[in-house]
Amino acid sequence: MSKPSSFSLRGRKALLAIKDERDASVVRRQFERLGIEIASWIPGEAPACAADLLLIDDDYLPIAGAEDRPLPEGCAVIVLLGTETPSRLKLVLELDPASFLVKPLRSAGIYAAVVMAFERVARTNELKQQLGKMDARMRARRVVLAALVQIMHAQGLAEPAAFALLRRMAMEQRKTIEQLAAELVAQDPLARATG
Repeated sequence: MSKPSSFSLRGRKALLAIKDERDASVVRRQFERLGIEIASWIPGEAPACAADLLLIDDDYLPIAGAEDRPLPEGCAVIVLLGTETPSRLKLVLELDPASFLVKPLRSAGIYAAVVMAFERVARTNELKQQLGKMDARMRARRVVLAALVQIMHAQGLAEPAAFALLRRMAMEQRKTIEQLAAELVAQDPLARATG
């Protein structure tokens, strides 16, 4: 299944937490043109629906801590900035926004902010997945190293020859090196005690 394009917004859902009615009407009009479904939201309350996007006015800041915010995982956050004071920007950064808009709002720039927000969330999720895979591989390296030491001692081989043997055995058994190494270490009580 392919991921949705950041440029295609039709059918996406947005929660709006905007205090100024003029700003809210600009956003509603633009979102309706873009095909984004809209629901109003008041920070601190449970959202009426799951959303892909949250547009929040900085006048609502500070809101409850991240653990109390009922936001869907992977929800893109766009903040509407009214002032650029350091204290206000600090509160905005606590939301980890994917994009921002400056008040008073105009229709120009809303599409770009939404696309950039979705793209940032997608890239961040991809990076998290890559980091998770790399972390798993780093943990597996310890097991591979323990299996290499085990082979080196059992066969009297140097490290390159032991690794070549481990790789050949994995290919013959149609397993990854990490899988075979884990099996070898699990069979050797001394390797388990020292690993």
